[in-house]
This record gives sequence, C-alpha cells and structure tokens, in this order.
Amino acid sequence: MPDNAKKSVQAVAIGSFDGLHRGHNKLIEALGDNGALIVIESPKANLTPARRREEFAKIPCFFYPLDTVKNLRGDYFIGLIKRDFPSLKRIVVGYDFKFGKDRGWDKYDLKSLFDGEVIIIPEFSFDGMGVHSSAIRRFLQDGDIYRANRLLGREYSVEAKVIAGQGIGKKELYPTLNLDITPYLAPAQGVYATRTRIGENTFCSVSFVGNRLSTDGKYSIETHVIDEQIEVAPEKLRVCFIERIRDNAQFGSLTELKAQIAKDIAIAKSAGDACYLTLREDDTHARVVEQ
Repeated sequence: MPDNAKKSVQAVAIGSFDGLHRGHNKLIEALGDNGALIVIESPKANLTPARRREEFAKIPCFFYPLDTVKNLRGDYFIGLIKRDFPSLKRIVVGYDFKFGKDRGWDKYDLKSLFDGEVIIIPEFSFDGMGVHSSAIRRFLQDGDIYRANRLLGREYSVEAKVIAGQGIGKKELYPTLNLDITPYLAPAQGVYATRTRIGENTFCSVSFVGNRLSTDGKYSIETHVIDEQIEVAPEKLRVCFIERIRDNAQFGSLTELKAQIAKDIAIAKSAGDACYLTLREDDTHARVVEQ
C-alpha cells in the first residue's frame, strides 16, 4: 500500500499475522471503520508469506520488516506508528502482545504510550484449543490437515512454481505437475486430497508430498489434476489441502503404485465434493467414497 494511504487509517492491529487464522480475525473485527493491519514481517513467515495476508484479511496491510523495528525502544516504536498514521485513534493487539527491543514492552506499556483507545483481545479458543500459528504449524507437520484448516478457518493453501519432474508420471502412472512451494511450510509426507487452482479455474486434485520411495527416492511435491488434460504446464498455481489420504509408502512395482493412485484419486474426488474453501464453524468433514 502507498504511504499516503496511511493518512486515512484510524485503527490498526499490530502483529506478524502469519496464517491469518480465526484468532487474527477477532483482532480485525475489533478495528471498526478505516482499519488496517500493521504486519511485522519476519522472513520466517511460512503459512501466509509476503502479501497474501492482505488477501485473507480483506483490509489494507502495511509491512514493517522485523529487522527495522526489533531494536527500537518501545516508545520509539509507538512514536513511529503515530507519525506514520496521523489519524490513528485505536490500536488493537492480542493478549500476549510484546514489542520493542528484546520484546521488553507489553500491552500495559502500550496503554501508557498511546493516547488513543487500546483494545486487548483475549486468547481465542476453537475446538477446545487456543488458536495460534504455532499450533497450525504443528498440525501441518503432523499431517493433520483437518485440524489445521479448522484453526485457519479455511483450507491451507500454497502458491507454487511449476518445475521439471522425472517424467515417469505422464508415461507410466498419472501425469503430475511438480512444484516448488518455497517459502511455504510443506505438510507431512503423504498423499492428500487437494484443490489446484490454475488461473481462474479450480480443479479437484490429488497431491503427493515426500520422498519418491518407489522410484528415485528424491523429495518432491507434485499434484495430479483429476479428469483434466493440462496440455501446457502453467508457470504458477495454487494448491489447497483438504484431507490427508494416506502415508507415504514404497511399492514393489509401478503397476502396484498406479493401482494405489487410482484409489487415492477416488478418495480425493469425494473429499473435493464434500468440503468448502471457507470452513464454517458447524462444518463436518463427512464424505462418501463409491465402492
């Protein structure tokens, strides 16, 4: 966002906002009119890196690289925010908010340093657990896509660059698009029901994450778009993870692997029909697989 856009902002929420999950939404709801996010941008962000936060927040985001603010005294940091946002009347933060050099200032200091309204949002729980980016990362690393998505309030998605693969899939198995998802966090090794978005179109797909145990043993992330012929591979695409179908496994032959992939595709098609891109609080995760 251009700097002159800061002049009309009357309320900001401050944080890293990696993940833009249900807990972050509570901060956004408290902003009111003319609100924006101040994103303290860390190079370690791997759930919603770069500017995808604005896509999910649906309000303006202003980015402050962590290295430029982490050594500021607390009063200098708030002074910077007040100068950058001259119409600022409200600051919203989470219950565990800390800022300044060595994270030496907290929400109570904020109230004394800022002469406008300060709103502190208590810890938000969902499905009986606190909603935190760290919990979402843990679920993804465990392959628990359903719980990760529940805390996010949407399907976990990655933007990927299409890269060269082995070439075996198209010739002997099922054609796949091989992906580089840097800097996103990859879920645990295994096979997943996914959606793949290419341009303006979203397709049901099945995706693999892990070492190719039945061929060259190398790590890869690849997606097969179900019931579609992709004649020209796109440069980029987006993959949304719906459900983990099975563990990574080694097969004795490509024939056995192809038979298993056919079963994976049947499950992925059913999961793709049963889920939504945005999960409501009362959503269930039921699906019916045709026998």
